[in-house]
Amino acid sequence: MAQADRDRLDGRRALVTGGSKGSGRAVVARLRAMGADVWTTARTMPDAYDRPDRFVAADTVTAEGAKDVAARIAEGGPLDILVHVVGGSSTPPGGFAVITEEQWLAELNLNFLGAVRLDRALLPAMLEARSGVVLHFGSIQRELPLHDATLPYASAKAALRTYSKGLANELAPRGVRVNTISPGGIRTEAFETFVDTLTDGSGRTREEARQSIVDALGGIPLGRFASTEEIADLVGFLVSDRASAVVGAEYVIDGGTVPTV
Repeated sequence: MAQADRDRLDGRRALVTGGSKGSGRAVVARLRAMGADVWTTARTMPDAYDRPDRFVAADTVTAEGAKDVAARIAEGGPLDILVHVVGGSSTPPGGFAVITEEQWLAELNLNFLGAVRLDRALLPAMLEARSGVVLHFGSIQRELPLHDATLPYASAKAALRTYSKGLANELAPRGVRVNTISPGGIRTEAFETFVDTLTDGSGRTREEARQSIVDALGGIPLGRFASTEEIADLVGFLVSDRASAVVGAEYVIDGGTVPTV
């Protein structure tokens, strides 16, 4: 295969969850630029979305939503690429004592079980074709949990990483590669919303709230968060033929935040 062809995804079908904004939107754009036929799903289709025929409006947090997405995608045959970007945290600040049963379940469904359900529905066709790539979005919080407001999120991402590694070992001999991306801070709308959560009623300015996040992580040697385009660059590599021997790996993209012992 020519070197240039290893960067291309022509003729391949991809699904990106959470593809309507932030990192998901950047990933959709990157995979399309690489030649893939990209589907995306989110709860609501954005206004004036340019490819409504490739958008499935569904809530993959629920079993019914995952089933709806899988049924729509299956109409076109097996996927070649499945990228689970959807995730986030809505837990209020205040530590473990303020986290309700409902909040724990909501975070686990959004950040872990939603991916498991969609994998269960879509992977059998990939395995039958003996070809495919699955990419789970984790988080450095599986190692550096921020206890004040995102403990359920961090716990769910830790579970996702363990699941992803076990799944990779099982599926690699059958032609399907599974890997994980674990970002640190990313400059997205969701991050700004989290900053708002930390400022509400706390008396802190937005800049103080931002700095508190950096301080809680122990600092960022690079001095900044990653951009969504930088996240998409890494996704593009991992789903391409250039990464054909990468299996069960976790790629951390955090500006050096996680310390190395």
